[in-house]
Amino acid sequence: MALEIQGSVIPTDQEGYLLEPEDWSEAVAEELARQENIELTPDHWTVLRFMRAFHDEHQVAADVRHVSKHLSEEGKDDARNLLFALFPYGYVKQACKIAGMRRPRAWSTG
Repeated sequence: MALEIQGSVIPTDQEGYLLEPEDWSEAVAEELARQENIELTPDHWTVLRFMRAFHDEHQVAADVRHVSKHLSEEGKDDARNLLFALFPYGYVKQACKIAGMRRPRAWSTG
């Protein structure tokens, strides 16, 4: 499978996750969010940009606890519930996909 973004073909797996996180861009995020019926807000972008920076630094996807902690540090009340309000079908299903992470194998989403 693949996404076509601005004339480029971006390979994805069967579930729509990027095969290579380096292929991610904000345009890719917009398309993946559209496919998930999510309109990206500033809070979504805070999460996505943190996840990308974490991945760039550590070469792994951020666990949901790291993202919740980041939101708390950004002054967001009840960060955990905010995160699940932003991505109602789950952190792995939506946040990781839209942030351009490979599909996590056996991950707790809690």
